[in-house]
Amino acid sequence: MKNNKARQATRIERGRMNGMKKSVLRVLSTGVLAGMLLAGTALPVWATDNLITNELRVKAGSTSAFINGKKQNITKPLTVKGVTLVPVGVFKKAFGSEVRLEKNDVIKIKEGPHVVALRIDSSIAWIDGVKVEMGTAPKMVNGVLMVPLRPVAAGIGATLAPSSSGEIVIRLLQAGEGVDEGGIDLDKGKTRIGNSYYGWSIHYPADLLVLQTNEQERMMTFGAADESYYLEVYVSDQNVVLDADDLLTQLVQVAKQAGDTVLDREAVSKGNKPYARVVVKDADGVLWELRQYIYEGRQYDVYLADYEAMNYKDLGKHASLLNSFEPSYSQSDRTIKDLSTVEEGMRSAWNDDYGIELMVPAGWSMDNNNMVYKDKDGAYLQLRVTSAKSGATVKDWSDQLEKWMRETFTAESYQQVGSFTTEISGETAEVNEFRYNFGLGWQTEFDVLLQKNGYRYYAEYTFPEGQAVDRAWFERIMKSVEIDFDTVKDNFGQLDEDPYLTDKMKTITRTSKNYHYSVDIPRYWTPYSDRFESSPVVYTFTGGNFSIAATEDKSIEMTVSQLREAYTEAAKTRKNFNLIRSEELTFAGVPAFSFTYHEVDKGVPYTGRQIVFEKDGITYTITNGLNDANRTQVQAAMLEKAVNSFTFIK
Repeated sequence: MKNNKARQATRIERGRMNGMKKSVLRVLSTGVLAGMLLAGTALPVWATDNLITNELRVKAGSTSAFINGKKQNITKPLTVKGVTLVPVGVFKKAFGSEVRLEKNDVIKIKEGPHVVALRIDSSIAWIDGVKVEMGTAPKMVNGVLMVPLRPVAAGIGATLAPSSSGEIVIRLLQAGEGVDEGGIDLDKGKTRIGNSYYGWSIHYPADLLVLQTNEQERMMTFGAADESYYLEVYVSDQNVVLDADDLLTQLVQVAKQAGDTVLDREAVSKGNKPYARVVVKDADGVLWELRQYIYEGRQYDVYLADYEAMNYKDLGKHASLLNSFEPSYSQSDRTIKDLSTVEEGMRSAWNDDYGIELMVPAGWSMDNNNMVYKDKDGAYLQLRVTSAKSGATVKDWSDQLEKWMRETFTAESYQQVGSFTTEISGETAEVNEFRYNFGLGWQTEFDVLLQKNGYRYYAEYTFPEGQAVDRAWFERIMKSVEIDFDTVKDNFGQLDEDPYLTDKMKTITRTSKNYHYSVDIPRYWTPYSDRFESSPVVYTFTGGNFSIAATEDKSIEMTVSQLREAYTEAAKTRKNFNLIRSEELTFAGVPAFSFTYHEVDKGVPYTGRQIVFEKDGITYTITNGLNDANRTQVQAAMLEKAVNSFTFIK
């Protein structure tokens, strides 16, 4: 890069309209390289005709590796602290990388321009001169040197991705000369690049680098080999029909909100694929061309930054590239390099800490850290690993969960459907099916219970009843689950027990010195805000909520007056609101006002109550609510117990 070297390390966050996510636009620099390695992001992939892709497939716990499809025996990879370690020799076998053991237990892996320097028993690596924390250290195992797979592979320029069979796939593009037979050039004959799942493609120039992709592939970023320009494609759902002029108005607003200066603009009515374009100068002086397309319920944002451009006309040299963008993808066109990892409508998900890999529907949101996956139609999947009590069985676990559900839902709102067994990763798991209804309609839930090595693996899958496609997804997801059961044993000691097994009768006393009170909180409640020296404190539980607010800014008279006005207005304007009673009483030894009401909110009927009282210049408001479907004897009693436990302290 010639003129704007210092400007390319970061890029402003560009606010997008209509709920689009923000993304930090990046280009390659030493700092970004380190960040990509730390985040596990693959390094850039070169796209030139004389490069060949070599592929290595390994799996934790397996002595078989596959190099360009050929089976090889290796020392079994292992997992330490959630990090997969492999014998260092696999990099030489698969890619011909130079591996040297130097003095002071330093190991160097060299591949092309890249050098990865490691030290035995140190979790710090130096990758092309950049210090990187790997999460665990190289170690000798039975005379074989084992090294962290992800940082080393990324450090030599390879990409990594999980496969549906539980393998880790490492691919490295190398110069064709001298590469082993069997190398496959995945870019040969490719003149376009795109994403088949999100339906777009663009010209694939020889200098284009694939920088990174977010988990759902909505955002893909690219850069030039000489770092002269940056390209981003972002896809979002857009059900509103917009024409080219609408898009132009939207783009100009986005630019202005970001503080950019608009230098040129154009609305293009291109058949059924209208688009708009603007050229802007950002606060750093970098020139960008921004484009928006609407096609078949999706909005495509294409951003290109030219770090050498001095005048808006200079971006004209990228016109052929930008004009080649199509908000569609032809499956029959073999000249397109497909960047999508979606296979048969599903994509890979995994959590290295727990050794769990699975496939989830491609359109779902993914939170791999918490192992939570959701669809906008209401389907929900969560996986959890907990410890099992000594001697406890899956039958004990299942019975406890059933008891928990009966204590949480009324008889009219809950029904057991049945139980069956299924195979998960070679082990037999119990599956319990039941249905429940908060008031909006019946939900189906599957609970999958698997116990091994003193740990419990639990999957909760729920969806609105009647959605046959979600029932089918459940079967496909469960078949895809692969668990390395040794990973949890290696990474963890005693874990929490299943929160659904917490005894609903147990409480914990919490106090506030600032506001001079104590209260007994059921242990099964979930804290939303539990800093008792602040206000408010808030707890939630299935179907209910509880909070305590304390303030010296409003008198009890003002608070009660405002509540009365609010309830009167609600009774007039909200069809399903009914103030059951308003009364004066004694609470915690002081005069108080209590309001109890019933409402149907978004289809869910519930009863709420607020109690307002004052002492020593502090006004307190206790608010609680409980859905009708969850007003079991146990839950109602524990909520009342918590309310009545409020006590003033000195």
